[in-house]
Amino acid sequence: MAPQAGSWGGSRRLLRQLRDLMQSGGHWQDRLDALVHLIADDMVAEVCSLYVMRAGEVLELFATRGLRPEAVHRTRLRVGEGIVGEVASTGRSLALQEAQHHPNFAYRPETGEEIYHSMLGVPLLRDRRVVGVLAVQNKTRRAYGEDEVEALETVAMVLAELIGGAGLIGEEEERHTESLATLPARLAGITLNEGIGMGVAMPHERGIVIKQIVAEDSGVELERLEASLAEMRGALDDMMQRDELSADGEHHEVLETYRMFAEDRGWIERLREAVRSGLTAEAAVQRVQTDMRQRMSKVRDPYIRERYADLEDLGNRLLHHLAGNDGPRDELPEDLVLVARNLGPAELLDYDLSRLRAVVLEEGSPTAHVAIVARALGIPMIGRCGELLSRVRPGDFMIVDGDNGQALLRPRQSVRQSFADAIEVRARRRAAQAATRTLPPETLDGTRITLLTNAGLLVDLPQLEDSGAEGIGLYRTEVPFMVQEAFPDVDTQAELYARVLDMAGDKPVTFRTLDIGGDKALPYWSGTPDENPVMGWRAIRIGLDRPAMLRQQLRAFLTASAGRRLRLMFPMVSEVGELVRARALFDRELERHLRQGGAEPVQIEVGVMLEVPALVWQLPALFDRVDFVSIGSNDLFQFLFASDRGNPRLARRYDVLSPPALALLRSLATQAREHGIPLSLCGEMAGHPLEAMAAVGCGIDILSMPPGSVGPVRSMVRSLKLAPLRDFLDRLTVLPDRSVREQLRIYALDHGVMI
Repeated sequence: MAPQAGSWGGSRRLLRQLRDLMQSGGHWQDRLDALVHLIADDMVAEVCSLYVMRAGEVLELFATRGLRPEAVHRTRLRVGEGIVGEVASTGRSLALQEAQHHPNFAYRPETGEEIYHSMLGVPLLRDRRVVGVLAVQNKTRRAYGEDEVEALETVAMVLAELIGGAGLIGEEEERHTESLATLPARLAGITLNEGIGMGVAMPHERGIVIKQIVAEDSGVELERLEASLAEMRGALDDMMQRDELSADGEHHEVLETYRMFAEDRGWIERLREAVRSGLTAEAAVQRVQTDMRQRMSKVRDPYIRERYADLEDLGNRLLHHLAGNDGPRDELPEDLVLVARNLGPAELLDYDLSRLRAVVLEEGSPTAHVAIVARALGIPMIGRCGELLSRVRPGDFMIVDGDNGQALLRPRQSVRQSFADAIEVRARRRAAQAATRTLPPETLDGTRITLLTNAGLLVDLPQLEDSGAEGIGLYRTEVPFMVQEAFPDVDTQAELYARVLDMAGDKPVTFRTLDIGGDKALPYWSGTPDENPVMGWRAIRIGLDRPAMLRQQLRAFLTASAGRRLRLMFPMVSEVGELVRARALFDRELERHLRQGGAEPVQIEVGVMLEVPALVWQLPALFDRVDFVSIGSNDLFQFLFASDRGNPRLARRYDVLSPPALALLRSLATQAREHGIPLSLCGEMAGHPLEAMAAVGCGIDILSMPPGSVGPVRSMVRSLKLAPLRDFLDRLTVLPDRSVREQLRIYALDHGVMI
């Protein structure tokens, strides 16, 4: 029978022994040798080995109990080599009943480990960097329990701090991941908020050094924890009263939800348990954060990952309250570019917003809470920027191009100047566009183009008037559902939609029914993750499978638009039959609404968002059943090219300004015109002047875009003569080229079109 560690998970005695041993006198090697013996005895393991990271990403065996002594300082493994190397490369623990059957097992004859079967390896993490690996082995086939894994991880955390603080890991080893740090680099990501910002890079981490790991008195540490939790909650309440943040809009709901996380019972209880196990309050926070990061690495659901990010943000804030340095951040550069693995919404607000030029995240998503707040504040932001923290150093100059989802690291002076000029030109253009916002978006040869805005937050609504747009072509209704802890009832939804209509005044608003699923999960919605979520169970598919949910939203639309105009569209329709079923639900709700004495909307228009290519071959039947169609360019073209638009490696592989994409738009516009159906274009394509020029040339005369894009697109339209562009596109759509972007750009420059 395999040996068991029993209640080893809470061994305060072992933690104290480790601390006392590392702080005692004598040679370091003697202390490390004694240390692995202590752990092996407590874990009931025949082997305990400590590997330390050396320069060049090599793990060196520093001490062992059970392996051959001559292997110490002689056995070395590259990161990624062997089971120990895999633990180091992934930063995650690995428990194996039969280690030698693992594909990464690397045999080292000098160690004599061939007689051992089971193995548990955990990383030593310091400042989120792997500085070593701690491993135990057994001769028998042993299934290491979750408590044992967590306990060894706690010991590894203590060891990482003790070894690092003792200077065992020198400066050369601390810099082993750095290479060619002075060369320019381009980091690809995705756009979380458009705009351009440039300045000095500053890592978000404030580097709290935990000086004491093991508690002298757990009761005192629990009191410190509770006091700091209360202090943090008060500081968050004060933050939410800041002048920059209006009390209206979903960004305020996001911050209120974030504040609720500070009351999360499960999180607080885990902190208390870690203190009771013998850690100081600071070490307990760090231990719970490490555990959450490991859990997060296994989670695909974006909302749950964002919730983990908020809890990690709270953990960082709590550490600063424990350390007594929770005040404002000092010594910020005048032009600051903030870089971080992830951010919570309140953590962003810790910075002086008058100096913050842009934010770059290694993770992040468009629906993350911090992205919602950044959009409300107009801060350029990109996310999913791989290897960000390993490549950016404090003081590096960075340019953040939110429009194209990229960051330029340590750019040459000529590149800096080019972007500085671009920022200045944008500022002048914005001023000129503001002066012409009341002028009609009409081409030089008399074709009127309708410019609408996209919205999804109440904070977007004031920009409708400022931009001079003629209405809202797409109101995304899912954001309020995603920031609440429970599904909003009909009255709550109706109140929100009524406020949207009130703020829009006499301008039309097109509400899109819930587009949840895919990368937009609800926190209170449980289900099996899809292998390919963007093409999985989402949008109208969920609405038809869960008709009660869709009917509640349709009921809210009817209540909010009583006596007013109602425009709604269904997303992700793949076949006309789905529209027929959705329309039948709407008709039932309309009948119910009128039967109960509700006022009828003065006008009802129902449409679909064309995102699935299959619908292109059903257009005649579709046009007979809708009042309008809106092209969702983001999804339509990623499905058309089978190209994940969220994958930075594919971001520039396919182009919406390619002959097949433009030919498709022309065909859609021609067929819609023949049937008398208004056709609009939503998505990123509509908001960029060059792409919008091509769409107009293809025959699309209604464009819906972010509010900030309305001015540039209006200027493009007013400088464009449409007839020659259409002739030019006749030649482009039959070319075999991958993209005709450059040809269109040259055409615009030659013909004086403002792009």
